[in-house]
Amino acid sequence: MYKMRNRMIFLFSVWCAWAMAEGADTLDITMMEAIRLAQEQSSEAQAARHQLESAEWSYRYYKANYLPSVSLSSSPNLNRQLNSITQNDGTNVFVQQNQLSTDLSLSITQNVALTGGSFFLRSSLRRQDEFHDHLHAYSSTPFQVGYQQNLLGYNSLRWAQRTEPLRYRRALKQYRETMELVASRASSYFYSLASAQTELDIARQNQQVADTLHRYAQGRYGIGTITENDMLQLEVNKLSGEADRMDAEISVDEAMQTLRSFLGFRQDVVLRVVPDTVIPDHQLSVDEALAAALTNSPDPDYYELTRLEGRSNLAQAKANRGLRADLYVQFGLSQTGPTIGESYRHPLNQEYASLGIQLPLLDWGRGKGRVQVARSQLELTETQAEQGMMDFRLNVMKMVRQFNVQGHRVEVAWRKRQTALRRYEVARWLYVQERTTLLEFNNSVVEKDGAQRAYISALRTYWNLYYGLRSMCGTEIFGEKD
Repeated sequence: MYKMRNRMIFLFSVWCAWAMAEGADTLDITMMEAIRLAQEQSSEAQAARHQLESAEWSYRYYKANYLPSVSLSSSPNLNRQLNSITQNDGTNVFVQQNQLSTDLSLSITQNVALTGGSFFLRSSLRRQDEFHDHLHAYSSTPFQVGYQQNLLGYNSLRWAQRTEPLRYRRALKQYRETMELVASRASSYFYSLASAQTELDIARQNQQVADTLHRYAQGRYGIGTITENDMLQLEVNKLSGEADRMDAEISVDEAMQTLRSFLGFRQDVVLRVVPDTVIPDHQLSVDEALAAALTNSPDPDYYELTRLEGRSNLAQAKANRGLRADLYVQFGLSQTGPTIGESYRHPLNQEYASLGIQLPLLDWGRGKGRVQVARSQLELTETQAEQGMMDFRLNVMKMVRQFNVQGHRVEVAWRKRQTALRRYEVARWLYVQERTTLLEFNNSVVEKDGAQRAYISALRTYWNLYYGLRSMCGTEIFGEKD
């Protein structure tokens, strides 16, 4: 389905480009074509793709923290200067030094999420050259293994295992939601232009009829078959029709510019939207829609993520308040010699261990204050999350109920539109035949125009609800696959 959609987008884009190259004045476009173009090339869709790509790289970075890292390092240095050297008797003398130190080290590090520490394995070789005496020596550490950890500190690795997968899952859902919201916005702009075009069609039709009736009434007024009041009313209708037409033309131009900019068309392309009179017939279950929304919407993940981040901040504040202890242990083998080979013969044991402890005795309540602030923020976050989820559920249920009746409203609006058009035709014929009053005819015009506007408005509301529910619940509630 995804490949077919891309092919349709490509073919439609090629056709549009050909039409524009040929200098076409008007381009008819359906709502589905507008949505496909918007999801492909609108600025909102492109921004969503960049945000998703950024989230994917962030997730890769998180996963890499739990994999072994290998590094090769070297820090050669040349020392040619006078330095103060302490002698055996405790005195200092200035000595001219001329030496070169080079080294090469290979390290492997593995983080441990359970404890928050890290193991390391290292091998290194160093050479020291004394240019004054033409001497050199090597120092090797063939093997060195160690472990370091903050014993009582904040374990960022373990907390990241809880937050980062949730953050990435939310980013995937947010991308899908954004694309549906782009479709919703495209349909809204589409029906804004459709409404403006309807107003223009109404204005042109009314102006034409008003002109015809005004000319016809002039003859009737001359022979005294209509009153001056009716004649003046017809003249007002004629002038009002002309003013309404000019206003409608401006509205069409403004709505067209908005849709044209959103879809990425150039300014000299005239768009004419073609609303689809056939809408999908769907009746949704509130419970199923709510279950789908809790699974597919990014909002529940957002509230859960804010809770976890609040708990993480509280844990970090507690860890930084009290006793701190840092453990570092290592074991290895080392040797020196005048040659590389000698420096690797009969290596000697090398052990090192350290335990650093820090206990704040007087901090004037700063640590306690940070903990209280973090706890207060967590309580506020949990309250907001509960309220947000409650509002989310209510919004889903409200939109489902509105959607389930909106299809019937569109059908009713269509029938009312057809009836109003028929009544208008009858009223106009009766007025021409002098069998009804001008007031009755004007009432039929008002009803006709209102019914046409109401039908376009009902379609617009239907598609706004449709794509709004798709953005929250996913496409499967309508029997489709992403």
